[in-house]
Amino acid sequence: MTARAIGLKTLQRRQPQLQLQHQRPFSSGAPEKTEGPLAGTRVLDLTRVLAGPYCTMLLGDLGADVIKVEHPTRGDDTRAWGPPFKAYARAPQAKKETPDNPLYTAPPRFPGESAYYLCVNRNKRSVAVDLKKAAGREIVAALAREADVVVENFVPGRLAAMGLGYAELSRINPRLVYASISGYGATGPYSRRPGYDVIIEAEAGLMHITGDEHGAPVKVGVAVTDIATGLYAHGAIMAALLARIRTGRGQHLDLSLMQTQTALLANIASNYLVGGHEAQRWGTRHPSIAPYEVFATADGRVCIGAGNDAQFASLCRRIGRADMAARPEFRTNAARVANRRALAAAIAAALGAKSTADVLALLDGAAFPFAPVNTIAQTFAHPQLRARRVVRQIDHPFVGPIRLVGPAVHYSCSDVAIRRPPPMLGQHTDAVLRGVLGYSDAQVAHAVRSGATALYDYDIQCSD
Repeated sequence: MTARAIGLKTLQRRQPQLQLQHQRPFSSGAPEKTEGPLAGTRVLDLTRVLAGPYCTMLLGDLGADVIKVEHPTRGDDTRAWGPPFKAYARAPQAKKETPDNPLYTAPPRFPGESAYYLCVNRNKRSVAVDLKKAAGREIVAALAREADVVVENFVPGRLAAMGLGYAELSRINPRLVYASISGYGATGPYSRRPGYDVIIEAEAGLMHITGDEHGAPVKVGVAVTDIATGLYAHGAIMAALLARIRTGRGQHLDLSLMQTQTALLANIASNYLVGGHEAQRWGTRHPSIAPYEVFATADGRVCIGAGNDAQFASLCRRIGRADMAARPEFRTNAARVANRRALAAAIAAALGAKSTADVLALLDGAAFPFAPVNTIAQTFAHPQLRARRVVRQIDHPFVGPIRLVGPAVHYSCSDVAIRRPPPMLGQHTDAVLRGVLGYSDAQVAHAVRSGATALYDYDIQCSD
């Protein structure tokens, strides 16, 4: 028996109810869509801004029940980040406190729903909880007891001081997977420093290698360090949940923007660690491949990459300069890299007077990669993205239909979709307190009157 087979039999003995996918009978028909891969998994989301919410959105897309904890009056920081805001089609005027409705108050006013907030908070339920109140911390601890996963991005040590760190919560829920996202990690001399994406881009080398060769360092146009940390966290959580099947226990995951960004240096890091080579900015060019850059056209720009000699010869024929492929200074990639300025000038001269459409037509069908430099509007008009239904629309109860970038992975057998619009602040507080924690009327009333939570009745028909 192979080691793999022994491992599978051991896994089955530990988890007899586990049905392994590859052991199911083969079916030649079209696969039926099932629930999301994480259906039945509960995630307690104590994060805000981007890295953490991006991670928990991915878990929510996969079917997890994500409960987002927000401050009762401010909510997630990004609720106020704008413009742009999606204007309210109808004002979110909740019931105010009356003798017949003693616990509800009007929700905080925002200019609308922030586009930034909307982009990473779908498929979540929002509860309004004040962690500075003892009763608020009790609510979070109770939710952690009922959760499979906690994700938080407080400065290291802050939640532990509130009695909500991994050590405290794992005692009441040993199966808990607890992911901490911070700027610099839980240990080391910088561990207590706050960290934002742009700061880490500067400090962990990314800004040094980004920008024009003779220009100043610049940040990447999107918060790539935050997003990559969210992706790392999402993958680490999935791995920890799989490990829990074998061990029966959760674990603490310590993630940082700093370590993520350093890992993302990839070959740049290896060039330094192995060869001692300090990196530099190259603009759109590549230090080891030529041509591999953006060229101006008469009305725009195109990006071309020819990674081997055959691709370069094809490019030369396409642009009417077949002679270049035979010239000694361009015959090999090493020669092209050594003479990249002369090479780039020759290609630019061949393309510069043509429109972008004409250049793309000239290169159409080529075996080497090329593309126009698209604006965001052109990106979302791209026929490939339209064919793949990348943009999804969902109705929001107050701002009407909103369009969001959908999940990036298509699953053949699992239903991965946008099931819920991004929630209003505290929209699900009452439903979660009663439905998840089993709070009675008296317990809900105590939580509200103590200031630990707030109930905002948005007059929305909910199935929660």
